[in-house]
Amino acid sequence: MATDLNKGGGKGGPRNKPNARARAAALREQQRKQERRRRMLLIGGISTVVIAVIAVMVVLFVTKSDKKSSALRAAASPAVVQQLTTIPSSTYEAVGAGNTTGGPKKVSGTPLTKDGKPEFFYYGAEYCPFCATERWAVVTALSRFGTWSNLQQTTSASQDTPPSIPTFSFYGASFTSKYLSFESLETYTNQQSGNFYSTLQKPSKEQTALVQKYDGSNGSIPFLDFGNKYTSSGATYDYQVLQGKSWDEIASQIRDPSTDTSKGALGAANQITAALCNMTNGQPGSVCNLPQISKLRTALDK
Repeated sequence: MATDLNKGGGKGGPRNKPNARARAAALREQQRKQERRRRMLLIGGISTVVIAVIAVMVVLFVTKSDKKSSALRAAASPAVVQQLTTIPSSTYEAVGAGNTTGGPKKVSGTPLTKDGKPEFFYYGAEYCPFCATERWAVVTALSRFGTWSNLQQTTSASQDTPPSIPTFSFYGASFTSKYLSFESLETYTNQQSGNFYSTLQKPSKEQTALVQKYDGSNGSIPFLDFGNKYTSSGATYDYQVLQGKSWDEIASQIRDPSTDTSKGALGAANQITAALCNMTNGQPGSVCNLPQISKLRTALDK
């Protein structure tokens, strides 16, 4: 009887060919699955790397943003504010005019007032190293007439010359006194924007006119206006006594009348105090009648 070769017969005959093809197909399918698995693992690995890179970038961005924010300003240390606003009269008296140059000069004009009180007007910018220097004197002098709240600490711009002077910002701060009003304007931040610095506060038309009238010849900042009775432009003591020091170190040295820091900052503060006393008609007497302040008050009107 003839054998049907298509149906197959003995071992190793034609019947084994379909099995070989099946095994080859199965092997190819297995290889395809392995390749797909390999690709998925590769994609998964790449995705993990990409996610990790993105995460690192986000962290770096947030960190950079935080550093930028802290570079702008932060709440002033309560300990530093306490040191500056509780300086004994004897310390001021020991310093007197100190190591100062310039200071308030007599001017004439319509009295500058706010809320029925003589107004002390400060015009400056956060980037400005000379504003940074003079603010220490302004903070201490005004503390003899009233109370500060929400003072901010910052530095002058790191790109300016001299760079990064520790200081305060009056942006967002407030000062209350029964003797006088305080108005401040910080026109720019200490962060660069294009070829200059980011705008912070814009002066009103009245403030612009005031600055142009009394500071227009040189445009120096900081500009201080004592009720249109006296004005002062620029820092009145050497910024070098502040360079390279922390806020705590500066505050501590200011309280020691033997230091150059105190002779600069408190000397300037006494000059400011004398001008403020002449604005307030000698009030408060506990400050304005002190020997050194009386002497400086008299010199202002000569």
